[in-house]
Amino acid sequence: MAKVTIFGAGNMGKAIDGVLSAGGAQVSHITSGDAGATIEGEVVVLAVPYTAFDDIVAKYSDQLAGKVVVDITNPLDFTTFKLLPAADSSAAAELAPKLPNSKVIKAFNTNFAATLATGRVGEDTTTVLVAGDDADAKEQLGALVTGGGLGYVDAGDLSQARQLEAVGALQLGLAVGGKIPWTGGFAIVK
Repeated sequence: MAKVTIFGAGNMGKAIDGVLSAGGAQVSHITSGDAGATIEGEVVVLAVPYTAFDDIVAKYSDQLAGKVVVDITNPLDFTTFKLLPAADSSAAAELAPKLPNSKVIKAFNTNFAATLATGRVGEDTTTVLVAGDDADAKEQLGALVTGGGLGYVDAGDLSQARQLEAVGALQLGLAVGGKIPWTGGFAIVK
C-alpha cells in the first residue's frame, strides 16, 4: 500500500485524500499546527498556498529527499488573478531546485475540489494533468489517481507546469467571476 502525506487539510487536501485513498493509498495530513511532524509517505502533496513553500522547504527538506513532491498550486495574485512567477517559470520550477533530492511534479492544479470529490466535470470523468521530469514519479501518482476512479494524462516535462498554471488561473478566474460553476471547469474528452 502506498503511503501519501498531504500538507494541508483544506478543500483540496481533503478532496485529494479521497481520490488517493480510493486508489489504495494510506493518507496522512500535516497542517500548519503540526510543528516537527514526520512525513510518512513516499508521495507528498503540497495542498497549501504557494507562499507556504519556503517554510515547508526550510522545515522539511531533509524529510522530502527521495520523495515524490506534488505541487498543486496556482500561484496567483488573488486580486488580479495574474500568475506570480516569472513568465518563463512556474511554482513547480521554482520549487524543484530548492528540493534537489526530490522528484517535483505538478498535478491537481487544473481541478476543483468538487470535481475531484465527485469524479466528474459535467458529464465527463475528472482528469488529472501531471507534468514533471521524472516518468516514474508521474506514473506512481497516475496509478493512484486512476485507481481512485479518475483519468490521468501525462502533460509532459516540468516546463509544462507553466501552461498548467495558466489553465488553472483561467479556470479559477472564470469560477470566481461566476462564468462557470465550481463543479464545472475544463475536461479532457477522449
